[in-house]
Amino acid sequence: MSSCTRAHGLLSLTVLVAIGLCQPSSTLAVEAIRSGDKVVTVKQARIVQGQKVLAVVEAGTELTASGFMEGWVGVEMKDGGKSISGWINPSDIKTQAADHGNLKAAGAKYPHELSMLSLPTYRIEPPDVLQIEVLDLVPLPPYRIAIHDVLQIRILGTLADQPISDFYIVEDEGAVNLGATYGTVRVVGMTIDEAAKAITSKLQDILTQPNASVQLARIANTQPVTGEYLVGPDGTINLRRYGAVHVTGKTLVETRLAVEKQLSQFFDSPTVSLDVASFNSKVYYVIREEAGAGEYVCRVPVTGNETVLDAISAVGGLSEVSSKDIWIARPMPSDSGKETILRVDWDAITRRGATATNYQIMPGDRVFIGRKTTPSP
Repeated sequence: MSSCTRAHGLLSLTVLVAIGLCQPSSTLAVEAIRSGDKVVTVKQARIVQGQKVLAVVEAGTELTASGFMEGWVGVEMKDGGKSISGWINPSDIKTQAADHGNLKAAGAKYPHELSMLSLPTYRIEPPDVLQIEVLDLVPLPPYRIAIHDVLQIRILGTLADQPISDFYIVEDEGAVNLGATYGTVRVVGMTIDEAAKAITSKLQDILTQPNASVQLARIANTQPVTGEYLVGPDGTINLRRYGAVHVTGKTLVETRLAVEKQLSQFFDSPTVSLDVASFNSKVYYVIREEAGAGEYVCRVPVTGNETVLDAISAVGGLSEVSSKDIWIARPMPSDSGKETILRVDWDAITRRGATATNYQIMPGDRVFIGRKTTPSP
């Protein structure tokens, strides 16, 4: 869901948080390299995500290409068992088959409507919302039976007209009630095997050769894990009584393994299904300049498939005072001293179906819509 506010004057430009991808000055030929290709660093290089340096790698490090954006190559690598996914300057790499200088020959294009690129592997950050599902939570052995647990009890050798094969709750006194004929048996604090022996011993006063089978059907004091979890400002999700798990910067697979590891302190071999319920951390901004009313700022989550047309649609189109002077300002490293401005031909996109300037929106982009100017008298 988008979040829109109105800012006044230059203040709006100072409050935007740069979340996303930056552009170096070098040029990448998208046609010359494909996702999955192996590339090698030609010197010490940085793998980045926006303003954050994820890793510094030495010359000769092998990486896997995972995506492309003007001036950047998306790469993935393993570092001590940890997966790293980010962006690298193409001048720092070469392909296995050719020198990197050849990558520039074909000439690069910014991704647009008919040439969309896949974003790098999604990394979880605040304030994403995760959906976690756990089907079975089996407690670590030896489990001690507690009040209000439910036991499935089957007895062989009972009286013909009074069988025992049902579910029984452990009552407040810590016992299960097997009926008027057989009475109650105290099982609280026992393991499952101990409970079976106690029930068999009790029934030997009435039956000739009873044989009790006991299984744990439901645990009373187990807090459900399945649900939605907000990634907090400290980068963790709170599993309540099972503790907090740090997930910021992790992929979905890495997060699932981290949650399973945390739950394994309480349960036997827990299996977790995990997905992102709300992609809140990767966003772009639409800034619409309005006459005498400051600037309208809308924060929109990135799904990976937006173009300029989608961005304008997300804010309800152009207003009465909007001009067709539209551009994308793409974030750049603070020390680059350069700007990346992508001019948009609105009439070509909307009236002629042209796609060249219907650019793909990247995380952190600012889509700026100017206002009409009143001609001087």
